Amino acid sequence: MVWAYAQAGVSLPRTSQSQATVGTNVGTNVANAQPGDLVIYHSDAHHVGMYIGNGLVVHAPHTGDVVKVMKADAMTIKTIRRV
Repeated sequence: MVWAYAQAGVSLPRTSQSQATVGTNVGTNVANAQPGDLVIYHSDAHHVGMYIGNGLVVHAPHTGDVVKVMKADAMTIKTIRRV
């Protein structure tokens, strides 16, 4: 996320836990998400995806894996942040 947002001139904190506190909280309902929003997952905010529209996010499942597309609600959403 840090790299992707930097391409648009937006600075993000390094960790998903810190990213869970930036920008505006738009709740947990995917219906409120707009492309570019950060979707933070799990109660401890240890995973993040970028909403791309149509109920989907792009995310890196784990270190060393390729970026993938999944349904935005495939995991428990902690918060959706608009930066």
